[in-house]
Amino acid sequence: MGNLVGLVLVSHSRTLAEGVRELVGQIGGGEVFVGIAAGGPDGGLGTSADRVAAALREADGGAGVVVLPDLGSAVLTVRALLLEEAWPGVRLVDAPFVEGAVAAAVTAGTGADLEAVVAAAEEARNVRKL
Repeated sequence: MGNLVGLVLVSHSRTLAEGVRELVGQIGGGEVFVGIAAGGPDGGLGTSADRVAAALREADGGAGVVVLPDLGSAVLTVRALLLEEAWPGVRLVDAPFVEGAVAAAVTAGTGADLEAVVAAAEEARNVRKL
């Protein structure tokens, strides 16, 4: 199938990110790389630009990377990193953390391009539960 769009989950909690990655892997078939950048530099809650950069490098297989943050300061960490250094093919998306990750992984697993994966993640915001 060639290179697939990769995902990076940026979370304040390593436990939360690992749980979402596990869910995404089971629902999405496990073919899409899902990296995590979670927890602060001291191992507690927080975010780390160094962890985000490492996860982006690991997730980039050539088809692009979709970044899904959990909360506002995770967004700020990713935005600051993207401003400091050029990251072609990396897209920070405004999507629900769990639903967006699942939709992105399922779509990426079909071999869809970066724009389609971004759209799937963002459209997850409009999916009603009840």
